[in-house]
Amino acid sequence: MKKILIIEDDLSLLSGLCRALSNGNIETSAAENIRTARNLLSSHSFSLVILDVNLPDGNGFDFLHEIKSKYSLPVIMLTANDLESDIVSGLEQGADDYITKPFSLAILRARVNTLLRRGETNHNKYSCGCFVFDFERMEFYINETPVELSKTEQKLLHILTDNAGITLPREKLVDRIWTDGAEYVDENALSVAVNRLRSKLGAQKNIKTVYGVGYTWVEEND
Repeated sequence: MKKILIIEDDLSLLSGLCRALSNGNIETSAAENIRTARNLLSSHSFSLVILDVNLPDGNGFDFLHEIKSKYSLPVIMLTANDLESDIVSGLEQGADDYITKPFSLAILRARVNTLLRRGETNHNKYSCGCFVFDFERMEFYINETPVELSKTEQKLLHILTDNAGITLPREKLVDRIWTDGAEYVDENALSVAVNRLRSKLGAQKNIKTVYGVGYTWVEEND
């Protein structure tokens, strides 16, 4: 399921966009101002942001920079102003696409789907709340502070975040983490790895134990 955050102060348009883009594969969240959008971004994982330029509590271009620097998410800008200078400014500041009002919903859907497909090819990055994990570069941050993780902890974290919200049985995690052909893995090895990862990331609320089954990554960061 892909999640899209739509930030638009025109409530009727906001509601219409949520209805138009929601389907069996896409879930939408609505924010009518930057304050609400910040709260949603800090507590949920999104695949894409649709951002209006003119908002009641701030400038969309400024918020675009914040989204890109903190979350590295694709962003489609919406604006009533079709001035070339505004479009160029948005793209130069990191917008992935730019649509001027009024616009065709069919075109918006097509551009949304294009960006979502582009994002599907990269499973090596994860961003949610205070966490930013780049598994390809082996760089892990909490509130922009780097954290050192062992190879085992990296594997565990990658599997958990790739399957956020899904309970993974202990046996499956052991099989996927310890893939060196070892015939025997100490039964406490997984518990030790989970506890160390929780401690290093301060992720007691995110890495949940499902007693008698295994573990799950919960996308909350209160």
